[in-house]
This record gives sequence, C-alpha cells and structure tokens, in this order.
Amino acid sequence: MPDKLQHTDRLRQPTMRRPRPTDGAAIWKLVRNCRPLDENSMYCNLVQADHFRDTCVVAEMNGDVVGWISGHLIPNQDALFIWQVAVSPQARGLGLGRKMLMNLLDRDICEDVTRLNTTITRDNDASWALFRSLARNLGGDLGDDPHYTRDRHFDGQHATEHMVTITLPRQQDHAQAA
Repeated sequence: MPDKLQHTDRLRQPTMRRPRPTDGAAIWKLVRNCRPLDENSMYCNLVQADHFRDTCVVAEMNGDVVGWISGHLIPNQDALFIWQVAVSPQARGLGLGRKMLMNLLDRDICEDVTRLNTTITRDNDASWALFRSLARNLGGDLGDDPHYTRDRHFDGQHATEHMVTITLPRQQDHAQAA
C-alpha cells in the first residue's frame, strides 16, 4: 500500500518549466478558467510564452497545464513584474503559486532582482494571500499603493489596481526559503 500512495503523490506533484509557444492555447484556456483573472487574447499568451519565456513559468501535472505565471523584468529597474498567476482547480492546495514564484526568482535572469512587483485589486483575496505568504516566506517587506486607479486609468470600468512591492532579501536566501 505505501508504494501506491507514493506513486499517487508523485502524480500530483506538478513539474515546472519555461513555456513554449505551443503552450499558448493551453495557457489561454487555463486563464479563462481562473476567474477573476483578466482574459488576454490567445495571441498575447502565445507571445508571452515565446518572447518572455525566461520570466514566465508553466506547471504541468499528468500532461496538463495546471499552472501559469506571466512576468517580465521592468526596464531599467531591478524588478520582476508578475502579470498573472493562474492555478487550475485540480492543482489547488499544493502551494503551486508560491512554488512557481520561487522557480522564477531562482532563475539566472532574476539574479539582480531586488524587488518583485504585481498589481492586485482590493477584493482579490487569493492574490493578497499568495503575495503576503511569499513575502513572509522570503523574509521580504511587502508594501502597496494605489497605482492604476478606477477613474484615472480605467475610465470607471475596473477596480483600482494596487502596486504590491516585495523587497527581496539577498538572492542566495531564496533557495533557503523554498
């Protein structure tokens, strides 16, 4: 019986990798199924998976894309901006969001990153919990300020997005926090 349990646990452990352009459609479907995330076009997800592959991550489980993070380095800053975090319902409860973020932060391209930025609306409890947990886990400081506001940037059509900033500890500490 223990061998069967270990085999089942192994199947439930997602693997993480850089995305490929051929992942675009699967990423798009995942994001569409992860409300309240904003849907981008399939083409946008394809370009992210191709042009920004070093700062994005795909998680697979049993051959299915079950996790996605899109991000990019902010030009002329030592900051990684996280655009979207999507975790399929079948992979929730595994700490996958934080594992994917750590996967990104531990990549060579993020060696000089001193801050992680993302924007979150006040009502997105899951995202707040994820990034607060990441900051605690890393020993980093988390701050937020209104950034893209409802009236000034969204013409009253979207809730204000708060710029969340996590000041990261030294790079060598990332591996210890995982």
